[in-house]
Amino acid sequence: MVATDAGRRRDVLPPVAWPWVLISAGGLLVVLVAFSARYGPHRDELYFVAAGRHLAWGYPDQPSLTPLLAHLADVVAPGSLVALHLPSALAMAGVLVLSALTAREVGGGTAAQILTMVATGTGVVTVVLGHMLTTATVDTLFWVAIVYATLWTLSRDRPRGWLLVGLLTGIALEDKHLAVFLLAGIVVGVALTPAVRHHLRSPWAWGGVAIALVLWVPNLAWQALHGWPQLTLAADIRSEYGVLGERLNFLGLLIVQFSPLTAPVWIYGLVRLFRVPSLVRARPLAWAFTFMVVVFFLTGGKAYYVVGAVPVLVAAGACGLVERWSTRAVVLTGAAIGLSGLLVWPAGLPILPERAFGQSFYSDINEDEAETIGWPAFVATVQSAVSSSGAGLVVAQNYGEAGALEWYGVGVPVYSGHNGFAAWGPPAGSDGPFVLVGYDEAPPWAVGCRVVAHVDNGVDVDNEEQGRTVQVCAAPAGTWDKAWPQVTHLDA
Repeated sequence: MVATDAGRRRDVLPPVAWPWVLISAGGLLVVLVAFSARYGPHRDELYFVAAGRHLAWGYPDQPSLTPLLAHLADVVAPGSLVALHLPSALAMAGVLVLSALTAREVGGGTAAQILTMVATGTGVVTVVLGHMLTTATVDTLFWVAIVYATLWTLSRDRPRGWLLVGLLTGIALEDKHLAVFLLAGIVVGVALTPAVRHHLRSPWAWGGVAIALVLWVPNLAWQALHGWPQLTLAADIRSEYGVLGERLNFLGLLIVQFSPLTAPVWIYGLVRLFRVPSLVRARPLAWAFTFMVVVFFLTGGKAYYVVGAVPVLVAAGACGLVERWSTRAVVLTGAAIGLSGLLVWPAGLPILPERAFGQSFYSDINEDEAETIGWPAFVATVQSAVSSSGAGLVVAQNYGEAGALEWYGVGVPVYSGHNGFAAWGPPAGSDGPFVLVGYDEAPPWAVGCRVVAHVDNGVDVDNEEQGRTVQVCAAPAGTWDKAWPQVTHLDA
């Protein structure tokens, strides 16, 4: 059973280049932690912290794992951005380690492992996911781990490995439901590859599926009991991203989300997995990637959905380049890929001053980074409205605003009808004046509203909160119990 074109046998795979692996993963971890406290938390992170204070088996828009991680960070170090962002930094460091192990599994020695880590670790999507705690961050780590466990199982022809694949998939499903597509793609890939098709008949493989389903049951039960809100949100995403322009954008982002120079490497790796005989046992992963790209393209998915399936393609491409090119050519290629990624890092890491970021083209590359700027000014504006009006509570239009007001504190209870926050209302014991934030106009369920301020982050960064109105309202229309169904809304 060969592992490379040179005929290297599986039982004499090259050693793991541990010094380089640890230096690379450790270096990325240090950089991510060093910048973790600049700017502020992202709106989704603020929501996860709030959700973590109301732990459940699920929420309208995601399962429970990421809110649990946010809750642990909040308990260990309340209000600390370093603590909140540490799980993400560790996750991407883990991705680098697994990428090197994946390169080794397809026959790559030290040079191929290093090139794989350079291409993966310097990608802008890597630092974006490593800087912010998101469901996509955790999902990517588990996808890379699932792919590696699958590769290990197939390349060694050890069916018991499917139990680990099932375990990892089950945990991933408690973070994001997209792992279903990865598992389906792997099944399709195995079915389309005669050399490994016998694995579909293995009881270990179906045992792995059973483990994944058992671990998924708590969230599925929660979704069923609450009317499957994630299906509603998925339909909203499909309607928004299913148009032709967004589908073409999906393909474009797929090419550049690591870096434009990394794309030729993983595309070459995809071709090698399909064509090189010695990589036949890794071929199901090429089919899985292709399957998912087609599915997400047709259904209006997002390019970052498949990030975790790319490192194995990078690894296969890096091995091919190392085998065919001179050391000098490989070094220059790695340097060019690394530099092309580093040049875009300010789009994903808070490297620039806030005002400079807002005025640069980087803010157009990654709008999410802009959403981490201006929260203290936003909260101060709302706090001023609360103090001057004597309001007993605040109602925010979206979960980011509500989460920020809870994170920084405004001295009164905070409510919102957006997604998970809807279940944590209605307000109790106060039908008097309240502050309303984020609504351009007073909604029909609020009476006696007047605009008292507009949000200004002070650094001219155009984000969702900039320019939003802050209003003081006399009371809800009727009682909060009666008004609350009009306040609640489910949005992606």
